[in-house]
Amino acid sequence: MSTTEQTDHHEEGVEIPYELINPDTLRNLIGEFVTREWEESGEASYTYTLDQKIEQVLRQLREGKARIVFDATSESCNIVPYR
Repeated sequence: MSTTEQTDHHEEGVEIPYELINPDTLRNLIGEFVTREWEESGEASYTYTLDQKIEQVLRQLREGKARIVFDATSESCNIVPYR
């Protein structure tokens, strides 16, 4: 799935409640996500540390502003805004 499709919120798949994911696995998943997304977005990656980026995403998950989706076709997880 392309970044454009992810950004446009056309993510298909099964939502996985973040609370059901092992905390270490969740942190690794978010770390991979933020590393990829911040690089692709072109935002200054030096503004925030990796830990700060992870905490921002964790906060969005806790507040219900984001969700984790598993795509069976690509066998991958993504974090998308929740509408």
